Amino acid sequence: MQPIRSITRCISIFFLLGCLLSCASAYNYLVVLHTSARSHYNVGSALAKGLAAAGHQVTIISPFQLKKPNQNITEISVPSVSEAMKDNADNLLESSKKPILNQILGFYEMGINITKALLEDPIIKEYKKSKQNFDAVICEVFLNEALFGFAEHFNAPLIGLGTFGAISWNTDLVGSPSPPSYIPHALLKFSDHMSLVERVGNLAFLTYEEIFMNLYYLPKQEEVYRKYFPNNKQDFYDMRKNTALVLLNQHVSLSFPRPYSPNMIEVGGMHINRKRQPLPKDIEDFINGAEHGVIYFSMGSNLKSKNLPLEKRQALIETFGKLKQRVLWKFEDTNMPGKPENVFISDWFPQDDILAHKKVIAFITHGGLLSTTESIYHGKPFVGIPIFGDQFLNMARAESNGYGVTVDFKELTSEKLTNAIERIISSPEATKKVLDMSARYKDQKELPLERAVYWVEHVSRHKGAKYLRSASQDLNFVQYHNLDAIFILYGGIFFILYCLILLIRLAFRGLQEFFINRNSQASQDKSKSKVKRN
Repeated sequence: MQPIRSITRCISIFFLLGCLLSCASAYNYLVVLHTSARSHYNVGSALAKGLAAAGHQVTIISPFQLKKPNQNITEISVPSVSEAMKDNADNLLESSKKPILNQILGFYEMGINITKALLEDPIIKEYKKSKQNFDAVICEVFLNEALFGFAEHFNAPLIGLGTFGAISWNTDLVGSPSPPSYIPHALLKFSDHMSLVERVGNLAFLTYEEIFMNLYYLPKQEEVYRKYFPNNKQDFYDMRKNTALVLLNQHVSLSFPRPYSPNMIEVGGMHINRKRQPLPKDIEDFINGAEHGVIYFSMGSNLKSKNLPLEKRQALIETFGKLKQRVLWKFEDTNMPGKPENVFISDWFPQDDILAHKKVIAFITHGGLLSTTESIYHGKPFVGIPIFGDQFLNMARAESNGYGVTVDFKELTSEKLTNAIERIISSPEATKKVLDMSARYKDQKELPLERAVYWVEHVSRHKGAKYLRSASQDLNFVQYHNLDAIFILYGGIFFILYCLILLIRLAFRGLQEFFINRNSQASQDKSKSKVKRN
């Protein structure tokens, strides 16, 4: 009996130690996903689920909820944010008609409004009173700088999640350099090889944004920060520059090479399913019954197809009705007058799993970053109808790389859309190029989600990983661009050269006067000699 008791006791001790070790290595995270854009939530929730799968506890603040409950994830729903964004989402088409500078102003105003809406929510006010302990606060970076105050409020390092790709909102947090000579602004459709005219335009746009951000937008976010986090000791601007890590929804194979600080990590595509899930039976049957393949059409989570102008919708119906392929159309109404027989409509489709289907041959999209990334991953060429934001840049890249065709929404007609579709589906070269890019993207030493989880854990293990912080974050504009050193060095050189030139001129003038005087004296002496002889 004694040996059995000893063995049982040893097993119990080992089990207890295992539990303790498991608890010791598990972290607690707060993930703030403040927008009501479903695509942004998909990226953030993928990270949350990845952290939960690694054994960590995660709390998500968001207008959405997970489809399947997770025992390691606590959800705090904030529906008030959706109301704050509703007007912007419903008026996307109208906003897109305005000049680009007006669009930017509306864009930033929306950010301030949704930031306030989240912090004003009674649920969040109450939650802030809780004495939670977090190992890091992961906050989406999308016009919501005041929300970064959650990090100090809960005494945790701040980790940014750039769902939008690289832009000054997130690169400035960790000091990643963005030379305007070859890094175009995300809202402009330039490549990294810009002409002189494009470089001038890019510099002008960046200058405008910098002035607008520092003189108007950021002071407004600072007001919100001071109002809702009055006990935070960090200055608003210092708080931004003390971000421990930024996870970026981008990958070099999908864009172009650019410099990053060591604490800015590319994790683009971490939301993509690596294994296709079964489709609903009616969708699967519709796809499998397509003799000539299927084209998938969606304008994203923010723009609703049912709200398209009647003439544009009619152009789409006319185009799809002429195709021999079947079409899946994300349409947010059960009734579509004049719907062609080869079209299947639904207000929701499992986009990732549909694009993974072998019978889906092309994608018609608004050109959003997540949609284009998914399409490239699954090797499907696409037609883009960009409306706003980075969609123009994403489609410009797709066109220059040969696997995408852009159709201007303002000039959208049945004829132009039909021609674009025919160009894509009849071009083996377009499919080959997108498959080549897909192969490059997939050729990574670990999955993007695994990389993201590792770096979040790394920051937690090393208490903010301050050793990664760039010294550039402590420099002002003049120091960062070395303007003072340039002035002293080159100004000094020019001053010395100026002094030398001045001295040479003075010396030359002195010599000139000396010789003139000497010649004059000699002439006078000769004249006197002649007078004496006479």
